[in-house]
Amino acid sequence: MTILVTGATGQIGRQVVQHLVEQGASVRALVRNPAKADFPAGVDVVQGDLLDPDALRSAYAGVSTLFLLNAVVPDEFTQALLALNLAREAGVERLVYLSVIHSDLYVNVPHFAGKYGVERAIEALGFGATILRPAYFMQNDLAIRDVVQGYGVYPMPLGSRGIAMIDTRDIAEIAAIELLRRERAAGPLPSSRLNLVGPDTLRGSEVAAIWSELLGRPIGYGGDDTRSFEQNLRQAMPAWMAYDMRLMSEGFLAKGMVPEAGDVERLASLLGRPLRSYRDFAAQATA
Repeated sequence: MTILVTGATGQIGRQVVQHLVEQGASVRALVRNPAKADFPAGVDVVQGDLLDPDALRSAYAGVSTLFLLNAVVPDEFTQALLALNLAREAGVERLVYLSVIHSDLYVNVPHFAGKYGVERAIEALGFGATILRPAYFMQNDLAIRDVVQGYGVYPMPLGSRGIAMIDTRDIAEIAAIELLRRERAAGPLPSSRLNLVGPDTLRGSEVAAIWSELLGRPIGYGGDDTRSFEQNLRQAMPAWMAYDMRLMSEGFLAKGMVPEAGDVERLASLLGRPLRSYRDFAAQATA
């Protein structure tokens, strides 16, 4: 049988495909633009998106396990519900879904609340699923690397509660492990949730200190001005998304993204190695 990967040309989906192929799995990738589908030999590429029922029906033919990843877009919830209902219609029973940590706590943040709704739908529809709940991606900070290096400021409003940032490479590897575990089981497995976190829970000032050490000069923490953060983001993304990100950052300040007891150890055991640290990520980003 076949594992279907959605979001397959993105930074996580592409790595998931690579891991699955390396483990000998039969992989199908759903992509909007086949020209971007630079996958290993043997990957079956299907053109379409999560709002196209006909394309999804074709993509699900012969599929036993689904990796559901959909982008932060205005109709994210609709996309996910269509994908889930059509998967159930096609007889797909095994699922790994990429949600977000604290989706049930950041209730006023649109893309968090949408993902929590998807989690509830997965349960109601009866899938055997692994819900992956990642914290803030370390690789998000590649977008502000020039600001750090050029202006001496770390501008992300992470606050002082602590954020357990995770490397997207670890997310993808864990997703592939869970997909293979479900795909290769004799029958559908019980559902589970995994908080995906990094090994260190860092305040904004501590992240700035890491950059200071690596760059050999003072890097200041830009502070907790979420209004300015939103205005800066509007230069690079639609206004609705910038406001969504502002609401998320206000959640950082109020609640943080702190692991539960045992999360780090559980993930390291699953990977068979330590989780990648923010310092290692930043060192590679500055190399």
